[in-house]
Amino acid sequence: SLILLPSQPTTLIVTTMHRMSSLVVLVVAAVASGLPQYGPPPPAYGPPVHKEEPGMPYNYAYAVRDDYHGVDFGANEDSDGALVQGSYNVVLPDGRKQTVTYTADHYKGFEANVAYEGEAQYPAYAPPAPYAPPYGPPPPYGPEGREEAPETTAEE
Repeated sequence: SLILLPSQPTTLIVTTMHRMSSLVVLVVAAVASGLPQYGPPPPAYGPPVHKEEPGMPYNYAYAVRDDYHGVDFGANEDSDGALVQGSYNVVLPDGRKQTVTYTADHYKGFEANVAYEGEAQYPAYAPPAPYAPPYGPPPPYGPEGREEAPETTAEE
């Protein structure tokens, strides 16, 4: 009969195999880390260039007035390239005229003054009309609209 006993050479072979496989894994990892890495190319553009440019002088104005429809509004604005000044106006639904006058520059920012002309006028209160259902013929269904069917017998 054959009896297998643990021996020193078998343990040595297993230990050597573990060391060799660990060494192979480390060598493969070292070679792989040395290979060139592929990824997206660097961007072909640089950061944006911010350039301070002087403002352009301009001015504009418009006005609309239509008494038939009750429309009245307008605006005007002037700029010398650094300071903007202007105003706009509109007739509000309550009858007042709102005028906004403003200035704006790079130092103080936007400053507006709002003024109102006239007195607010609201329509007089009237209670709502009482509900009245719409008139129409009665619906064609229901017990009051049915006629009784004549009784028939099987003998007939």
